[in-house]
Amino acid sequence: MSDGVIAPGYTDEALEILKTKRKGGYNVVEIDPSYEPAPIERRNIYGITFEQGYNSLDINEEMLQNIVTENKELPHQAKHDMLLSLITLKYTQSNSVCYVKNGMTIGVGAGQQSRIHCTRLAGNKADIWWLRQHPKVLGLQFVDNIRRPDRDNAIDLYISDEYEDVLAEGVWQNTFKVKPEVLTAEEKTAWIAQMSGVTVGSDAFFPFGDNVERARKSGVQYIAQPGGSIRDQQVIDTANKYDMVMAFTGIRLFHH
Repeated sequence: MSDGVIAPGYTDEALEILKTKRKGGYNVVEIDPSYEPAPIERRNIYGITFEQGYNSLDINEEMLQNIVTENKELPHQAKHDMLLSLITLKYTQSNSVCYVKNGMTIGVGAGQQSRIHCTRLAGNKADIWWLRQHPKVLGLQFVDNIRRPDRDNAIDLYISDEYEDVLAEGVWQNTFKVKPEVLTAEEKTAWIAQMSGVTVGSDAFFPFGDNVERARKSGVQYIAQPGGSIRDQQVIDTANKYDMVMAFTGIRLFHH
């Protein structure tokens, strides 16, 4: 879901489609493709002026050449997903971790106080993305003309521990034609265990192997992170334990 789109230009066909979104209230903004941001950014906070250089870093495949794990097979799709995770992190509030699969960002944990909190938050979001594709979810029979936000909220409740909020007698009839079977904790665990081929990026180094352990639970097989921790070898060893591929980019992507 989104409130608008910003791009340097639109085809007539795309513009006609975008005009119909949100009953014509979708924000469609055209930007100047030749615009160059100022080289120095400045912010005034409580009378103090902070300044920093504008982040004009070009994220490209050269950043992924330093593969530090025993497994060095990095498929094209995984390389593409690594780049997408790094681009997302470039513009996401630090600390942050990003999960990507098949060219889609599926979970972001941003603005957390520790790296493992980022990894858990983003991983939980990735798990939810995957659970929404469970056969029981895809088979839900919604009432006719249900609004998309209501449908999405019902799915989120259905796959959560608070499923009774949408399945209780006298309540489910407002959303479903047929009362759904509960998606049990065992079924959710089994389904999440099937997720694979996920990539995770981190805007700073993983300080401990616990981040890799948590990422693996959400199907992560590929990791892109700056490296530079005094415990790099522990992190590498953890990735090797699961035959993951990990690239050290050598560049932090902090955004404040």
